Amino acid sequence: MNGSRRTALGTGTAVLTLVISALILAAPNAAAEPVDTGKGSGTQESGGSDSTGIYAAARIQYSGAVAKNGTAGNMTSSDVNWAPPPCWYAPYLGAKDFKKKMSENIDGQLNTPGMGGTAGAALGQLQRHYEDGYGWTDTPGYKDYNVEKDGKGMFWAAVENPDEPDILKRSSCNDLPFWVDNGEAPPPQYEEAITPKMLAALAYQHIELPDTKVTLAPKAVTKVNLPTWAWLDKAVFNEVKATAAINVPGFDIRATTTAKPVSLKLEPGTSDAETYPASGECTMNADHSIGEPYAKGKADRTPPCGLKYLRSSGDSTFKLKATITWKVTWTGTGGAGGKMPNGTFGTTQNITVQEIQSINH
Repeated sequence: MNGSRRTALGTGTAVLTLVISALILAAPNAAAEPVDTGKGSGTQESGGSDSTGIYAAARIQYSGAVAKNGTAGNMTSSDVNWAPPPCWYAPYLGAKDFKKKMSENIDGQLNTPGMGGTAGAALGQLQRHYEDGYGWTDTPGYKDYNVEKDGKGMFWAAVENPDEPDILKRSSCNDLPFWVDNGEAPPPQYEEAITPKMLAALAYQHIELPDTKVTLAPKAVTKVNLPTWAWLDKAVFNEVKATAAINVPGFDIRATTTAKPVSLKLEPGTSDAETYPASGECTMNADHSIGEPYAKGKADRTPPCGLKYLRSSGDSTFKLKATITWKVTWTGTGGAGGKMPNGTFGTTQNITVQEIQSINH
């Protein structure tokens, strides 16, 4: 809760916060099972509880290239200080449904023996806030849960990001549910109210990228001091899109996050190797491919993208790591959009390096 509301509640604030956490955050925003769209890699899933859960109205629908089973995607942000929102406020229930939910929880589950007088006082203030117009400087109260405006807006409530590992960050959206008229923006003090940009960040978090397995020539077995060519076919590494959307009566926003491959970095798995170019960073060609396929007659040429091992791997292998850097942008409702931090995703593959056998005469 913000400023004046903390002051007004005095000693009952901590208990009321716990009560609200139990009431509003009882059903975290867990993801549902994906639904196959029948379009190849495209999947579709909902972020939110089941249809009877507390966040049924605020479910986030993911579509496009998203990780299965609601898990976070496999792209790592190049900006260590950037992260998707740990929590947000989103449409929750209409006035009549909210009144029913609050009455059920306060009179049934929450108003139970053992909570003590302070808890009772906090619950009393909570009821007065929604029933009798009891409010604070920046948060006016409501009369009969705004039932007279039912169908003309919704109460918004906090939603936790289930992929945020820090429980304190996840539960930092702890304001009371607040009313927003259809077609209106949430009050400015609720900076964590869901926006297209936040949805784009959540789509970023759930985007699924193809495995970064480069084509090599020679393939998994090469020779000491023999240049190995590496490339990525443009047909395999194309742009990837993921969309996150919320659509409830009077409120419909969405954002699409697009990742485009821009470069490939090769790490040989040993210091006894050279890369081409020397930085190990192979940039994208004009035709959106990376590197150049090896073909007969190129044996005496230096590969534009590749590597050369300077010693044998012996009875073992070297782990070649290939990491793609993805340029990320987003577009959203109302013409919003912009750039997001580049993302990276890499995989490793085993490389056997043999000594070139020579015959002495």
